[in-house]
Parts: sequence; C-alpha cells; structure tokens
Amino acid sequence: MAVTDFFAGEIATELLKQLITITRKSASCRSSAEQLIVYITQLLPIIQEIKMAGNELPQHRQRQLDHFSETLSGGLELANKVLNSPRWNLYRNIRLAQKMEKLEKNVSRFMKGPVQAHVLADVHHVRVDMAEKFDQLNWKLGAMKIGVDGEGGWLGAAVKRVEEEEKWCEDLVNFGCTGLELGKMKVKEMLMASQSSVVGIHGIGGIGKTTLAREICKDDQIKGYFNSRVFFLTVSQSPNVEQVKSKIWGMVSGSTTTVGHVNMLPQVKLGYDVESCARTLLVLDDVWKQSVLEQLLIKIPGCKILVVSRLKFPPSVVDCSYELDLLAENEAMSLFCHFAFGQTSIPVGVDEELVKQVVDECGRLPLALKVIGASLKGQSEMSWTSAKSRLSRGQPLCESHEVQLLERMKMSIDNLSETERKCFLDLGAFPEDKRIPLHILINMWVELHDIPEEEAFAVLVQLSDKNLLTLVKDARSGDKYSSYYEISVYQHDVLRDLAIHLSNVGPVNQRRRLLMPRREAGLPRDWERNTDEPFNAQVISIHTGEMGDMEWFQMDCPKTEVLVINFSSAAYFLPPFLDRMPRLRALILINYNTTNAVLHNTSVFSSLTNLRSLWFEKISLPLLPDTTIPLKNLQKVSLVLCDISKSVNHSVFGLPILFPRLSELTLDHCINLTELPSSICQMRTLTSLSVTNCDSLQELPSDLGRLSSLEILRLSACPCLKRLPAGVGCLVRLKYLDVSQCVNLGCLPEGIGGCVNLEKIDMRECPQMKSLPSSVAALLTLRRVICDEEVSWLWKDLEKGRPGLCQVPQECFTLDWLAE
Repeated sequence: MAVTDFFAGEIATELLKQLITITRKSASCRSSAEQLIVYITQLLPIIQEIKMAGNELPQHRQRQLDHFSETLSGGLELANKVLNSPRWNLYRNIRLAQKMEKLEKNVSRFMKGPVQAHVLADVHHVRVDMAEKFDQLNWKLGAMKIGVDGEGGWLGAAVKRVEEEEKWCEDLVNFGCTGLELGKMKVKEMLMASQSSVVGIHGIGGIGKTTLAREICKDDQIKGYFNSRVFFLTVSQSPNVEQVKSKIWGMVSGSTTTVGHVNMLPQVKLGYDVESCARTLLVLDDVWKQSVLEQLLIKIPGCKILVVSRLKFPPSVVDCSYELDLLAENEAMSLFCHFAFGQTSIPVGVDEELVKQVVDECGRLPLALKVIGASLKGQSEMSWTSAKSRLSRGQPLCESHEVQLLERMKMSIDNLSETERKCFLDLGAFPEDKRIPLHILINMWVELHDIPEEEAFAVLVQLSDKNLLTLVKDARSGDKYSSYYEISVYQHDVLRDLAIHLSNVGPVNQRRRLLMPRREAGLPRDWERNTDEPFNAQVISIHTGEMGDMEWFQMDCPKTEVLVINFSSAAYFLPPFLDRMPRLRALILINYNTTNAVLHNTSVFSSLTNLRSLWFEKISLPLLPDTTIPLKNLQKVSLVLCDISKSVNHSVFGLPILFPRLSELTLDHCINLTELPSSICQMRTLTSLSVTNCDSLQELPSDLGRLSSLEILRLSACPCLKRLPAGVGCLVRLKYLDVSQCVNLGCLPEGIGGCVNLEKIDMRECPQMKSLPSSVAALLTLRRVICDEEVSWLWKDLEKGRPGLCQVPQECFTLDWLAE
C-alpha cells in the first residue's frame, strides 16, 4: 500500500464515522470507541499536513505506516461487526468489546511510538497527552456486583427478564384457555373435595407439573380455603427422609426447632400438637419413589397433601391424581414463538412451514418448546433447517422414552459457544433441586476455564437467556436488584439430567467430568473398578451420606481442578485421594444434614498448594493443627452456616500467615461468632469482606481501617452490631458498604467521608439510624443509597445535588427463603 493511498485518509475517515455510530448504539464498546475517536481526530490534521507538504518518507517509515494502515483496516472490519451484532448476544458483545480494547491499545501504541518518533519528526510535532485509561469492563463488572449500574447491568436485566417470563407463564395458566388452566381447575376441585386427603399431579418430565403446583399455591381461592397455610417442599430423587420429615413437622406445626427422630413420633401425637382441624395444604414436589412417599404421608386432621411426580401412584397411596397432558397445538405455537421471536405468533417474513415443523418436533412439551425456542432466537434459516432435521431423527416422546427427551433437548446446546457448552455441562456437578449460589458458580468457571469474571457473567446471562438455567433473586431483597450476592442459580431437573447425560459419554477414566447423579451410600462401583488407571476428569462431583476412613478407596486424579463434595451427615472423613489432586484449584464442600458436620482428616489440606477457592457449608471447623502449611495461592474463602469458633479464635496461626494472598472472605450465618479475630486487619490483600447473618456478632476490630485494599464491606443482618469502628473511614478504596438489617446500628462512623471512592450504601431496615455524620457531604462518588422511607429524609440535602440518589425498595414479607 502506497503512502499516498494511506494518507488520502479514506480508511481513517470511514472508521471515524463508524466509531461515532458505535458510541450511540453499543454500550459495551462505547468507551473504546470514544478513545479511538480522540486518536483518529488527532491523526487526521497530521494526514492533511503531510499531504500538503508532499514529504516522501523513508522506506522503513513507510513500512510502519503500511502496517498501521492494516491495523485501521482491521479496525474498520471490527467496527462493522460491532454494529451488526445483536444486543441480545451478550457473550459475542463482550468478546467484541475486548477486541475493541485491543485495537485501542494498538492505536495508542502507534501514536506514542512511530508517529511521534518518525512521521511527526519530519512534518509536524504533536503532543499527545495519554492518561492511563480506566478499565471499563472491570468497572462494569464491579458496578454489576454491587448494583450501582442502573438496575444491575447484564445480571439485573437477566433477573428482570426471568421475572417477566414467570409472570407471562402465570398469565398463560390463569387467563388463556390452556391445558394448564384446565389442570389447575381440576386439581383445585380435588383438593377442596372432602373425600380426598392426598391428591396427585403426574406426567412426563418437563411438561409443567411444578409450574402448575406453584400456581395452585398462589391461587387466592386455595389460600383462602387453607387460611394461607400452604407449604411447598421439594423431595427429589435421593432425599434424606428423616430430614424431610423434620421439615414437614416444622412447617405444619409452626415449630422452629429440629425434630431428631420424627419416625418415633406417633401420628396421633402429631395431630394433637397441631391446631385442631386447621386446614393445611402441603405440596410434595418431585417425588420419585412410592416407598419414600409412604413415609411422608403424615395423618393430621385438616391437612391435605398434593404429590407432584412423574409417576402415577396407586389409589392405596394417592386418593386421586390428575395427569397433565401435552399442550394443544395453538398453545405450543404461542409458547414457542414467545421464546423464539418475543411474540405469540410467527412474524411476517419468517418461513411459517419451517417453524411449524420445528414446533411439531418439540412434541408439544413446554420445557422443550422454551429451551429450543430460545436456542433458535436470532439464528439463520440454515440453523432452523438443521435443527428441524436433527429433531426429526428422534423417536416420539412418551413416558417410557426419557432418553429421547434428552436427545431432543441436546439440540438446544448445539448453538452454544465452546465455553458456554462447557459451563452448561458443569452444572451437572450440583445436586438436583438445589439452588446454586452465584458466587460458587462464577468462581468455579473462572478457575476451570481460565476466563475473566466478566466473561463468566456473560456466559451466565447467555445460558439464562436460552432458558438453560434460571436466575433466582433472594425474596428478602424486595423488588429491586441490589447486588449479585442476592442471586442464585436454579436448573430444571431435566436440564440437569441432560448435562449429566452428555458428560457420561466415553470410558469413565477419560471423562472430563466425573459426576454422581444422586446421593448414594458410597462411591460408584464403576469408579472402583477402574482405579488401576488415572482418572482424567477436570471436575469430580461426589454425593454421599457419612463417609469414614474405610469407605474410601484411592483414586489418582492428576488433572482434577474442581472437586464438589455433597454429603449429609454429622461427621465426615475427607477423601484421602485429595493429596493426589496436585492441580486442585477449587474445593466445594456442602453438608445437607440438619446439624453441622465435624471434619476429619484435615491434614490433607497441606497438600493442596494450588488451591485458590474454598467453599464450606454447614461445617464445624476443627482446631487447625500446629503443622498446618500456609495456603499461599488461596484467594477466596466462603464459610456458610459454619461453626468456626474453635478454628478461628483458638488457632495458633494468624490469618495472614495461613492465607497470605486472600482477596475475598465470606462468613455467612456463622454460629457463635461474637467477634472477628484481630489478625484479619493485617490481611492487606483483602478486597472483599462479607460478614452476614451472624446474629451473635457484637463488634468489629478497631483496626479495620488497615485493610487498605478493601473495596466491598458487607455486614448485613447482624442484629447485635451497634456501631462500626472509626477505622472504616480510612478505607479509601471502599466502593460498597452494606449494613442492611443491622437493626441496632445507631449511626455511620463519623469519618465515613474518608471513603473517597464509596459508590453505594445499603442501609435497609436500620430503624435506629436517626442521623448522619456531616462528613457524608464529602462522598462525592456516592451514586446509590438503598434505605427505608423513614431514613431517606436524612439524605435529602445530599440528594438535592444528586437526584435519584436514594432508592426505597418495596417491602417483602415472604418467608419462602427459609425453605432453602
């Protein structure tokens, strides 16, 4: 390319036009586009001056300009891709945003280097003031985490979309002439009939049984008939029957205490303790075995039970049952079009016959229609034709063909990128019918797939948009998105079955994921039969009851990076093969028992030198041995429902010595935690400290201000906490302060104005907050305050200069979250 062709300015001028358009249409690429506009605007006068001067450049400088011209040509092509990328494809947009940032850096490098050193030396000298650019993608991630980016950015929008779709499906049940509406009417009649005490809903997986049961629970007539005593409980494939019985007792009796041996309580005793003849509806969802159901059918005067299952139980167990049928043709078409096109009919210009063929091949099954419809949204006609061909190769759906259902659903992930597909399959590592904390999932994907957090969030939203998972907001957060800490992930059991089905392909030793589909007494026999060879799985998921030293067998796992252990017991011996996992980066240990579990064999932690993320749930942490080796690579620790009094308060080691690189520490619902250890203030690498729902916590260390890197401080729902230490005002990097539901907190620290980067304060349900320190006027970066109506007036002076600063959430009185 000749210099005269380049300096004609055609490429630069055309690129400049495209960049101006991008700043108006693409939020994710706006920052990079704006900076590129600055560079090219500075470059155009130089081009004009060189043309006027007619200078002939040396050959080596010509080559540099030719290379730069190619860079701009590639930039023009990239700009066209950005403008043509649909908004709903968040994963593609985040990749394009990263490429735009790379283009910006290349142009910046040229402007700082060859332009100044060579071209400008011959014709014109331009001073380029290049301040270091703030990383916009990381800022957006931080804003999304703490909830200051509008309604939560991608994540908030995805949660809102889920809520809108649930409302749409609810309207479909209640107001459309659908099979679900008919089913709702029939089941309500059965429940309110005097002769039926146990009623059933049965049908093939994915047909909408749980949706129907939940709509019945919300029905005003049902709530009135049962005096709002309506309880919903998920049983699942491999339940701990004693725990389920204990939960049932707590629900129907109103007792908050745990019953140790429910099977020893006579049925008459149960009936006597509960309010005489109080009408109660108990919904048992996802029941798989008659033997389990028979143990759960307690006989209480006035109590009726609604059983939801894929099976039809005999009249000796269930008095009457309603079989949920497939959708009618017009209903199936409306549902499919809603998720494929965003409307309830086929749009003009779309191949109507092709759409009808795809809908027919979905078998009028609601889940298949939702997932496959969402997977084809925005796809080319060739993709639709291919999907129709693949679906047509399957066998007809019926109760005895669950595998055919999975084969149909398999098509829904064919349009996923490789990273999205891997992340979807990872969901099979978690137990059925359990909510997955968002924190666990994001950490797992970051460690497993070597992707940045913002890309992990983009994948999450993409899977949600395709209905391959559901984002669930904590009911306690009210009507507004607050932060990503209040979001969890739920997956339909059919989609979980699909993930496991696809992961279990090939020899057991060669599988990328080694998963136990349900809780068993011990490890699977086919694992034991293959212990003579190494297991190459990157992800291993174990789901058992109590495990002692003798229940384990040795496994060589040289490539395992994530280990998920789900169990249910009061004591647990950690697997001895942990020391044969040299690459282990994330360990997730969750106890589903009613009491905390005591861990044994904790010495294996000494071998986990590469561990970066640790999640313990409902564990009694033992006193750490004197020989404990520091976990130098550990960056994130989450302790939920744990008793840490022995390990933290009596350990001979300080936290900075044990975890020298820790960046995130979460303590939630921790038992007997009255104060934080003072050594926590020496953890200079800590960026996030979350101490929530700790009802015994009375005070924080006075030296908390020494946490010089801290950006997030969450102290939500600590009712005994009456004040914050003055050192909080020294946290100059703090962006998010959450003291919501600290009902006895009287004020913010006097020096809060020292938090010069504070963007958000959440102080919901702080009734003792009567005044604010004068230093709040110095919080120039504050963008959002969430508080009750009674407290919002305290911010009125500050809000005059910042309209919309205060956000008053709608109160939420539901206790549904307790079931989790």
